[in-house]
Amino acid sequence: MQQPAAGGSGWGAGVAPHPLSRGLDEAEATTRLGRVGPNALPPPRRPSVGRLALTSLREPLVLVLLAAMVLTTLSRDVTDTLVIVLVVIVNSAIGIREQLRAAADVEALRSLVPVHASVVRSGVERVVPAADLVPGDLVRLRAGDLVPADAVLVEGVGLRVDESVVTGESLDVGRQPAPDPGPVEEPGTPPEEAMLRSGTVVVHGRGTARVVATGPRSTVGRIAALASGPAHASPLQRRMAGLSRQLAVVAVALSAVYLVVGVAAGQPLRLVVLAAVALVVAAVPESLPLVVTVTLALAARRMARHQAVARSLDAVETLGAVTLLATDKTGTLTHGRLSVTRGWVPASGTLEHLADLAVLCNDASLDPSTGTPVGNPVDAALLTWAGEQGRPTRPGEGRARVGETPFDSTRKHMTTHHRGPGGSELTVRKGAPEVLLGPAPQAGARAPLPVADDEGDPAPVAGDGERAEALAVAAEWAAAGSRVLAVTVSVEGGPPAVAGLLALADRVRDASRRTVEQCRAAGIRLVLVTGDHPGTATAVATEVGLREATATGDVVAMDGGPVQEADARATVVARARPEDKSTLVELWQAGGEVVAMTGDGVNDAPALRRADIGVAMGGRGTDVARQAADLVLTDDHLETVVTAVREGRRVFTNIRRFLLYGLSGGGSELVLMLAGPLAGVPVPLLPAQILWVNLLTHSFAGAGLGTQPVEPGTMDRPPRPPGQAVLGAGLWWRVVLLATWLGLASLAASLLVGGEEARSVALLCVGSGQLAVAWAARAGRTGDGWVARWRDELGTLAAGLVAAAALLAASVLVPPLRELLDTRDLGPGPWLAVGVVALASYVVARVVAPRTW
Repeated sequence: MQQPAAGGSGWGAGVAPHPLSRGLDEAEATTRLGRVGPNALPPPRRPSVGRLALTSLREPLVLVLLAAMVLTTLSRDVTDTLVIVLVVIVNSAIGIREQLRAAADVEALRSLVPVHASVVRSGVERVVPAADLVPGDLVRLRAGDLVPADAVLVEGVGLRVDESVVTGESLDVGRQPAPDPGPVEEPGTPPEEAMLRSGTVVVHGRGTARVVATGPRSTVGRIAALASGPAHASPLQRRMAGLSRQLAVVAVALSAVYLVVGVAAGQPLRLVVLAAVALVVAAVPESLPLVVTVTLALAARRMARHQAVARSLDAVETLGAVTLLATDKTGTLTHGRLSVTRGWVPASGTLEHLADLAVLCNDASLDPSTGTPVGNPVDAALLTWAGEQGRPTRPGEGRARVGETPFDSTRKHMTTHHRGPGGSELTVRKGAPEVLLGPAPQAGARAPLPVADDEGDPAPVAGDGERAEALAVAAEWAAAGSRVLAVTVSVEGGPPAVAGLLALADRVRDASRRTVEQCRAAGIRLVLVTGDHPGTATAVATEVGLREATATGDVVAMDGGPVQEADARATVVARARPEDKSTLVELWQAGGEVVAMTGDGVNDAPALRRADIGVAMGGRGTDVARQAADLVLTDDHLETVVTAVREGRRVFTNIRRFLLYGLSGGGSELVLMLAGPLAGVPVPLLPAQILWVNLLTHSFAGAGLGTQPVEPGTMDRPPRPPGQAVLGAGLWWRVVLLATWLGLASLAASLLVGGEEARSVALLCVGSGQLAVAWAARAGRTGDGWVARWRDELGTLAAGLVAAAALLAASVLVPPLRELLDTRDLGPGPWLAVGVVALASYVVARVVAPRTW
């Protein structure tokens, strides 16, 4: 293994030369990986059981329970003390278990979006997981790549990086190559101007870098060690926590009223105080934030099974409200596998010469072991086509590249400079025909695009006749749906001459038309935003059914000027620059849209961050796009976005189901306790009995309501309004109506039975009525058959309800529980009254429940 000279830093004089192109041997790389460990950050530390237990005990509502336990202990009320202790332990245990499961789910989701790197091993460039990189590796970097480890640039052209994640500076910085120290593990301190830090993004150019630090020893590793902390709650979780606090305030106020009424009625102060405190806890669904967390985590897990990885729980929540989906073309509506379908050359040229130029102006390479092109899809397609033409896929002798200007989305072309045979200078350009060949009238364009040289200034093209013919052919091919590239060549600094045109095709996915129809049925507006030629974009949009072939005025081509409000109303936006996409997102959002935008390139990152839901391609997308996105599609299918939207709607619906169930149950206890003294029943339920009902109903049925399947018709109606509250659309009055009915019905049943059995009847009526509401709030028939219906709908919910019902009945049937809760054994008459209330509650809930959630 090569070592730097003694006393040196690893750079500069004294370092022996070595073959840059070979990189490490595979055997040496494997040895180093075992020695230094993977190039990955330590997984976030899962919260410990002890820490979660302490956190749960600090919850305001639990503190109220603990205060009540102190009061019952001081008054030597053993029964209520034991019940309160039991409720605290069971609720905390369930909460801890579900939070640990949610943390494990989120951690597992992170591993579904791996980062890869192009590395040179044993002289062969290949793609490996970034976690396998070791110090001394040679990595190839291109625009859009995430720098996978701390490295020093040893070869590069025009390479610039965005270091904002490390330094906070918004402007990208250039990097200059330094002498390569060779494959040493500890090369010393690299020069700053050549340093590439892990986690930063290559925004321009290309280069080769030598890895110097990985994993926890890298820049990102050191920052992560300092910045570790708890995850933030999603907006929905915060709203639910706020709702719980508001309900607690209302419950405390009503309990104060109950306290006054109870004392005025002459009831013992201790009993009234304890009942009022228990009423606060029973009336508020303290498990609501937990149910939201678990529901979101389960939804994220289901989405991952459908190839949609949510990078945060916020994304799961927001997906259900998406009203506009802006999609690119390549790889989403199409397969993303480009191939050259035909070529055109002027009368003075040949296809062989065009193929040679396409190899020169190209950054892709062939993996010698597999023959698979490694590089961006366009360059890979050109390299494959050149090989099919019988041309060499590497520049021959006398064709060395001496300079280049990489492609970017603003210039829309790439330029390479070569030393030709006999020392002549050769300049090859490839890119958009209207940029390299000159302006041409285009449907939908507001003004012609200028011809640009490497500095962006107008550059004349020799041969007006050939130029006009080439533009006509390019327009014809683009109108047929092909992506068209022009190639020009100039010798000894002369004017560029037209070398030819190449048409690249990317077949439309079979599922794209179905996806368009699904979006239309779901009330989601679909817009095609692409940097391609207007003709190409229009042809694809027409083929997938996004627009009618005879439609006019729904296609706009960006001309480099400011984006107009009218552009935001178009169905197809062609020749869009990165800043155009971000501006369009802002215009859509200003119009009240909830925007999801797809993207795969480094130029898409700003728009992905600006959108409400940024959607990146996990297969062909760049690392920077995946890091900027909220949702990563591992299969690159646009249809997967629709599946994710369906899950988002399901989450919101199931949370509203739980709210109807949980709030109406707590409200019924409030109604019962407040109406009881007015009807001559000072304390309809004892504190221990209220807590017992609360434990059974919240702990068993809530999870079942959170896993209800998607109902038929969910994707056949518009998305919910962006500002709609979880209790909006009439849910709040349904909660009030159900709570009033169940509370008064339970009171009436207890009054009808009377005597010592009254409280037992009230306990069973309130409990069974709440369980009946949960069953009534279940999802409708899914159309998936009885097996799927039992698994998805009846299984989890039914099991929870049966368990809760069994324990509820045990409170009056099992002597130890009967003694603990101070209940009485019931005869047939009281049981009949309980059954009538439960059945009537189911019927009322089915009538009151929303037809569409």
